[in-house]
Amino acid sequence: MVRRALEHHRLGPHTLLVTTEQAEQADQADQAEQAEQAEQAERADQAEQAAQTEQAAHAVAESIEDLISGAEYVLFDFDGPICRLFARHPSRTVADSLVKWLLARETEVRLSEGEAGDPHAVLRAASRDHPDSELVGELEAELTREELRATRTAWPTAYADPLIRTWSAIGVGLAVATNNSPQVAEEYLTGRGLRGCFAPHIHGRTGDPRLLKPDPDCVRRALDSLGADPAASLMIGDTPADLHAAREAGVRFLGYGRGEHRTERLWKAGASTVVESLEPVLEAVRMLGRP
Repeated sequence: MVRRALEHHRLGPHTLLVTTEQAEQADQADQAEQAEQAEQAERADQAEQAAQTEQAAHAVAESIEDLISGAEYVLFDFDGPICRLFARHPSRTVADSLVKWLLARETEVRLSEGEAGDPHAVLRAASRDHPDSELVGELEAELTREELRATRTAWPTAYADPLIRTWSAIGVGLAVATNNSPQVAEEYLTGRGLRGCFAPHIHGRTGDPRLLKPDPDCVRRALDSLGADPAASLMIGDTPADLHAAREAGVRFLGYGRGEHRTERLWKAGASTVVESLEPVLEAVRMLGRP
């Protein structure tokens, strides 16, 4: 096809004359065809992604069902799976205040870059660097005061309350196994009307920071208080420390990762099942409880 401006063209017997308007229409048709092809490709990609997402969700649902179907006892970590304890009283602020508290008493602790901003890491470091100091016990009491302060503004984890109540209603034994103070967990659970689902099986840190998770001490104390067989138990936690403590105690583990970073951290630590929301767990438990 020959395209030339009309005023510069000499007509011949074998020449097809195309005006500027016709050329523009042809270009528009080509663009429309390309746009349609691109849209079809995008729809195909979206359909494939949707199928993959559905397949992954189905696999997770099956994994959740396998974990909970044989669980006669469930152990919850506190900060994370039950609530966001430091939602409005940031843990980094608490950690910094503990370091300043120690410095005011002419005591320093060595913290790695990964430990900075973690109140429990500060407590653990104080115990490691000053094992015979009475300040370690005083520091733990100071941390408990900060945690109690945080309890007043803690945010409930979505779907945690109905999940706890549903599991309790169908006769599953529940316990808390946390690095937080047991006093803090009890105060929060009382305020939410959930203490009766757990009491008296609420186990937190002791006076020995060396027994904080990943040491399985609080997990084993929870199992003992429930009279639970580890093989018939499940722990829900949100950190690699929870995972390692559960494994050391012989308890199956379900990871809860709020956000991509926490989820990825649990996968890398070796968790076999991780959820970003407790909603599918709640749905599975409800199905389990139906006659």
